[in-house]
Amino acid sequence: MYSIKAEGNFSSAHNLRGYKGKCEELHGHNWKIEVVVAKDRLNKTGMVLDFKFLRQKLNNILDKLDHKYLNNLSYFKKVNPTSENIAKYIYDNLRANIAGIKSVTVWENNTSSATYEE
Repeated sequence: MYSIKAEGNFSSAHNLRGYKGKCEELHGHNWKIEVVVAKDRLNKTGMVLDFKFLRQKLNNILDKLDHKYLNNLSYFKKVNPTSENIAKYIYDNLRANIAGIKSVTVWENNTSSATYEE
């Protein structure tokens, strides 16, 4: 099995509904995103996937989240904008365009992250 990892980032604000504590208040993060793509075989060029292509698709998604109040986005009006749910949102959007998405990890700071994988 071969795998590659690409990273991206965005800044946004959110608050957690139904949470008792500081995070129920409006606050922001500089999110770091890690995407892993895995495949059994390499393409004819000898790659899992072109990093440039992966970063382009990832950045297209992150641009929709950057400098936004996540709770106002249609997806997060129904789904609480936790790190776990942000990871799933990015995973699902990438999977629509890229085969072999293994996982998406969302870092909300240097010591706390959530990963979604199927």
